[in-house]
Amino acid sequence: MVPDAAPGFAAPAVRFYPERAERDPGWLDEAGAAVLGRLSAAAARGTMPVRRRWEVARAERISARFAQLSERAFDEEILCQRARIRRQGLCRGSIALGIALAREASHREIGKRQYRVQMRGALAMLSGRLIEMDTGEGKTITAGLAAATAALAGIPVHVITVNGYLAERDAAALAPVYRRLGLGTGVILEGMERPARREAYRAPVTYGSNSEMAFDYLRDRLGFGAAGPNAVESRLRRIVDEPGGDAGPVMRGLHFAIVDEADSVLVDEARTPLILSRMTDPEAEAAWSARALELARALAEGGDYRVIAEERRVELTRQGRARLAEMAGTEGGLWQSAIRREEVVTQALCVLHIFRRGDQYLVRDGKVQIVDEYTGHLQPDRSWSDGLHQLVQAREGVEVTGQNLAIARMTYQRLYRRYVHLCGMTGTAREVAGELRAVYGLQVERVPPRRPSRLRYRRPQIHRSAACRWAAVAQEARRETARGRPVLIGTRSVAASLTVAEALEAAGLPHAVLNAENDYEAAGIIARAGEAGQITVATNMAGRGVDIALPPGSAAAGGLHVILTERHDAGRIDRQLAGRAGRRGERGSVAAILSLEDPLLEVIDAPFLKALARVPLIGAGPRLALFDRAQRRAEKSHARARRDLVRQDRRLSQLLSFAGGLE
Repeated sequence: MVPDAAPGFAAPAVRFYPERAERDPGWLDEAGAAVLGRLSAAAARGTMPVRRRWEVARAERISARFAQLSERAFDEEILCQRARIRRQGLCRGSIALGIALAREASHREIGKRQYRVQMRGALAMLSGRLIEMDTGEGKTITAGLAAATAALAGIPVHVITVNGYLAERDAAALAPVYRRLGLGTGVILEGMERPARREAYRAPVTYGSNSEMAFDYLRDRLGFGAAGPNAVESRLRRIVDEPGGDAGPVMRGLHFAIVDEADSVLVDEARTPLILSRMTDPEAEAAWSARALELARALAEGGDYRVIAEERRVELTRQGRARLAEMAGTEGGLWQSAIRREEVVTQALCVLHIFRRGDQYLVRDGKVQIVDEYTGHLQPDRSWSDGLHQLVQAREGVEVTGQNLAIARMTYQRLYRRYVHLCGMTGTAREVAGELRAVYGLQVERVPPRRPSRLRYRRPQIHRSAACRWAAVAQEARRETARGRPVLIGTRSVAASLTVAEALEAAGLPHAVLNAENDYEAAGIIARAGEAGQITVATNMAGRGVDIALPPGSAAAGGLHVILTERHDAGRIDRQLAGRAGRRGERGSVAAILSLEDPLLEVIDAPFLKALARVPLIGAGPRLALFDRAQRRAEKSHARARRDLVRQDRRLSQLLSFAGGLE
C-alpha cells in the first residue's frame, strides 16, 4: 500500500543534484497569490486546523509510549522506527513517528520536551508552511523536530539562519538530539575550505548562514558548466570525478530547507542579488573613483542633481548631465561614454549624500566593511557592486581595492524557489504574508504562544530635537534601573548607539554597548543584559535570535524594559527588537522615545506636516502618524525594489545562459 503523501510535500525525484524545476509565474498569478497569502494568513491567525490538531494528538500518543521505555529500550525503538520511516518516506504516519522520536530524544538529551504549540509548528513546516511564532517560544527546538523527522526519512536538510553565529549556536544546542537519533550534523562557517564544506553538506542535517549556503550553490552551478547539474553528460563526469577529491560540487542539491528568521532572509536580504566575481586592477579603480568624487563635488544640488531620500538615490538633471559632459567629456577611458560617466558620478553623489559612516558601513583596520542594516552585523566578506565600494573607499581615504566584476549572478528569490521542499519560521511574518505567497509559494500559519503575552507597550514619547530625545532616554533608563529592572536601549546604527552611550555617560549611568565595532564581545554582553540594573545599548545585533535570560530578581522587578529610540524602515524590525522583552509569558515593557529629527522622516516630503508636528501644543498622536506614514513609505519603496529585482532577473534569464540554466 502506498502511504499518503504529506500535505504540501512533493517527494523528490531520484536525481544527481535535486532541485525544483524553475517556476516563472506571470504578474497576474503573482497578484492572485499575494491576495491569497494575506487572506490565508488572516484566516489562520491563532486557530489550529482540525487536521493539525489530530496530527499533534497522534504524535503525543506515540511520544507518551516512548516516554515509558528504558534507555536501552528507547535506543532499540529508534533503530526499528528509523528503518520504518526510511522505507515510507515522509507521510502522515512516518511524520508522527519522527516527531515523537525527536521529542523524546530532546527530553532525554537536553532536558527539553517540546510543547504542543512547538509540535504544531514542526508539523506545519513539514507541510510546507512558514510559521509565525512569537519571540521566545522556542523556534530553535521547533525546527529541530522538523529537521530530525525529514532527516530520518533520508532527506538531506539545510537549516538556514541569518548569520554564522546562530548557525553554530543552534547546531551545537541540538547536536546531542540528532546524535541520539543516529543523525550527524554539519555547520557551514565563513572561511571553511572546500573539502570541509563538502563534508559538512554530507551530514543529514546541515546548518549555515543564508549567504554562505547561497554562494556554495552558485559556485556549484558555475562548476557544472553549460550542460547543467542534471544533464546526463555532466552527471557522468561528476560521478567519475568525485573520487578524485576536490573537483565535484560541495552540496548534494536543494532537497529540504528550513529558513530561520525567514522574513529577514527571504524578504529583507532579497533586495541584494548574489554575485560571484573576479577582481580588476586596483590602480585603475583608484584613479577613476577619485576623479568621480571630484566631479560630483563640483556639481550643485538642486540645479545639477536632486537627492531622492525615500528611494536612497540621486538623479542628475539635464543641466547636470550637460555640465558633466563639459567637465569630463574631453577625457579618455570611461569618461568618453555619456552613459558610463553619468552612472559613476551618480554613484559618487550617492556616496557623498546618502551613505554615512556608522550607518551603512564602518572603517576597521583600514578597510571599509558593510554593516547589515537589518541585523546590525558587519559583513567583511561582502562588497558593493558597480564601483560603489571603491567610491566609498576613496571617500574615506583608505586603500582602494579592485572591483568585483560579476561572472555569475542569481537572486535569493530564484534560489529559494528551487528547493524541493521549502519552509521556515519567524516572529514577524504577517506584514509580508502576501509577498511570501506570491514569490515563494509559502503560506503563513500563525502559531499562538503557549502562555499569554504579558508584554506592555507604553505611550510613545516624541520630542522635537534629538538632544531632548537622548536626555529622555537617559532619564527613563535611570528610573527603570532604580526599580531593579534591566534596560535594553535599541538604536538603528552604530553612530546612534555611540550617541546614546555619551548621553548615559554624561548622566553617570554605567552601561554596555553592543554594535558592529565590538561584535566579538556580543556573547558576554548579551549574557549580562538581563541582570538587575544593567543598561545595554545595542543596534539590531540584539534583535533577531537573541535571548536575554532574566535572573529571578530581574523577573520579579518587572522584567526587561526595552527603549526604542528610532524607527526602522520596516515595522517588523521594531517588533523584533521589542520582542526581546516579555518572552515565554514573562513580564516586560516597551517604550518608544523618538525625535522629529529621526532619519526615517527624511523619506517623506511633507513640510507642512513636519512644521505642524513641531508646534508645542500638538500631542503625540499626530506626530506618531508622521512616523507611521514615513515607515509605510519606506516599506513600499523596499517592496518595489524587490519586485524590480525579480523583473530584472526575469529579463536577464531570457538573455543569459549560465551553468546549465538561465540565471
